[in-house]
Amino acid sequence: MFEIEYEFREQDLIHFNEMQFMRNEEIQNNIKKNRWIVPGIMALIGSFYYFYYADFKSSAYIFVIAVLWAFLSPKIMMLDLHRQILKNYTDKEKVNMFGTYTLTIDPANPNYLLEKSPSGKHKMAWSDLVRVEYGKRYVYIFINLNTALVIPVDTVKKGNLEQFAEQADKMIERAA
Repeated sequence: MFEIEYEFREQDLIHFNEMQFMRNEEIQNNIKKNRWIVPGIMALIGSFYYFYYADFKSSAYIFVIAVLWAFLSPKIMMLDLHRQILKNYTDKEKVNMFGTYTLTIDPANPNYLLEKSPSGKHKMAWSDLVRVEYGKRYVYIFINLNTALVIPVDTVKKGNLEQFAEQADKMIERAA
């Protein structure tokens, strides 16, 4: 029997959603446009002020704002994303989401991944799970393309995460 116990925290939820956000090509293209087109237009306006009016001071202010926009706008967008992620959940949902999770692969019940979480006990059929993915500090067991069990390596309290993830991957492949 393979079993792991880990703690799921608010920062883990934010990390997973941020990772999903960064993988979305449409969003990344919008960030690039926002990061370079707006400062480019501002630079043109600054150039106009410098060459047409010979106003160095105003053009310098505009150039500084353009540079700050280019470097700070992605960071501000990520901070706003963090706020939006946490705003999507009620306090009751957060209580049911964050806390200690236990995942079990039981040979006596080989068709299901058993999950014990703050919201209760659940069975997930291996055929319903998509894949196991490895990150730098996380292991993800994807339930669908946008939802996953996020297992932070740092907070594993019991069990061998590496062996558990390998076994889970094998079980998902068998069920597919």
